[in-house]
Amino acid sequence: MANSLFRSGMIVSAMTMISRVLGLVRDAVVANLLGANASADVFLFANRIPNFLRRLFAEGAFAQAFVPVLSEIKEQEGDDAVRLFVARAAGTLGTILLIVTILGVIGSPIIAALFGAGWFVDWYHGSGDGDKFILAAELLKWTFPYLFFVSLVALSGAILNVYNRFAVAAFTPVLLNVSIIGCAIFLHQQFDVGAYALAIGVFVGGVVQLAFQLPFLYRAKMLVRPQWGWQDKRVKQVRTLMIPALFGVSVSQINLFLDTVIASFLVTGSIAWLYYADRLIEFPLGLFGIGIATVILPTLSKLHAGDKSSDFQVTLDWGVRFVIFLGLPAMVGLMLISPLIITVLFDHGAFSSSEHDHVNAVALGVAAYSVGLVSFMLIKVLAPGFYARQDTRTPVRIGIIAMVLNMVFNLMLAPFIGYLGLALATAMSATCNAFMLYRGLAKEGVYHFSAFSVGFTFKCVLASAVMGAVVYLFQAQFDWQSWALLEQIALLGSLISSAALCYFGVLFLTGVRPSTIKSVATAESQ
Repeated sequence: MANSLFRSGMIVSAMTMISRVLGLVRDAVVANLLGANASADVFLFANRIPNFLRRLFAEGAFAQAFVPVLSEIKEQEGDDAVRLFVARAAGTLGTILLIVTILGVIGSPIIAALFGAGWFVDWYHGSGDGDKFILAAELLKWTFPYLFFVSLVALSGAILNVYNRFAVAAFTPVLLNVSIIGCAIFLHQQFDVGAYALAIGVFVGGVVQLAFQLPFLYRAKMLVRPQWGWQDKRVKQVRTLMIPALFGVSVSQINLFLDTVIASFLVTGSIAWLYYADRLIEFPLGLFGIGIATVILPTLSKLHAGDKSSDFQVTLDWGVRFVIFLGLPAMVGLMLISPLIITVLFDHGAFSSSEHDHVNAVALGVAAYSVGLVSFMLIKVLAPGFYARQDTRTPVRIGIIAMVLNMVFNLMLAPFIGYLGLALATAMSATCNAFMLYRGLAKEGVYHFSAFSVGFTFKCVLASAVMGAVVYLFQAQFDWQSWALLEQIALLGSLISSAALCYFGVLFLTGVRPSTIKSVATAESQ
């Protein structure tokens, strides 16, 4: 089981890397087309709303409630029962999503007013950023239907993951990035405001992603005719688990969205700066944290259904160690070289033609978010420890506390340091969230951080510190801001290579060998 988990995790991480790299290319295209001006603020706002709902309901609450129930049915009742459950879950979810989507498109001005309150106030008074409110309402009519398609994509991806077909779901987001990039390149000249082309790309991306997954569902014999199943006992079970799960694993998304609302009252560019900073954080988070969480939830659900508590502890400990192993150096690296990364990726076209120093503004946001990077990852791994056991009450209590803390931190910091306060507050509340999740698992006797993990974590901290010192000294020798793009890319490659060699070199000197790294994933050495 352990080797299978490690292999599956590597497959998901590899597919996710392709998606994240293309995501950065997409963001570079957006930065080049829109920069960090008012149009960028509005598109990112209009795109964040359906993505927030998608993460909250589909990939967040629904997936965390759906996968344990589906795994239990598969283990105890067989594939025929799974197909019936999938049909009723798909029919119920699809119908509700269709209604919500129609209402969202019709009511886009209301949504824009609710979540872009600062823009709406200016529009109402006929001053300031009132044009942003009008543009946001129009773009939402294109981006909001993405919720319908991508939620069904999340449903089909969860089914494929339970049947150990992780690569398909992990690769699917690539198609969204390709769609947005394609529409940005070929359609932006058709509109006075380039943000319309990007919004159309979001819509097309949702359709293409769903169409891509259907053949794989057919091959898995899980492409069934949807049925309305609101009163089905298993659908009821998912509903019961889903309602409190809304405040569990998706708390970080709620916090980010609240940041967007507050940022609409701040200086123009704040939303874009936070967005680009968040995108850089999402790269390692998606690559390692979400990748491992994707494969660990079905496994934990299966172990719980089989009453294998010791294997449950070992598997969860593996997940925690794995994100620490890769999260710590990613955190240090982003803090140090994010200005160079931002310059290479985004500092072109409209992004660079402004009175604002966008590179420095985004880099500071990255540094603030990076404080909580490991915590973001730990939440993704620890939360399944509750959901796999169909316990959604504890995460909801923790989620509410973390959300309140985030708002308190926002009010404490944002008045003094603006958008940086929002990013730092998100990182701080995530750290509190991760700690409370671990404490909850420990109190219930489900999971304790092992002695092996403590020792390995200390080695990772030491290696990350040495790596950071070397990268800082190496980078300080060059005045790369005035260099050509190809020279900056070469330096970035050298810094990343040097950082990796230093990190793994220090681990080797502290006694970590390739076999030890594998044992970090398999927990065989415990």
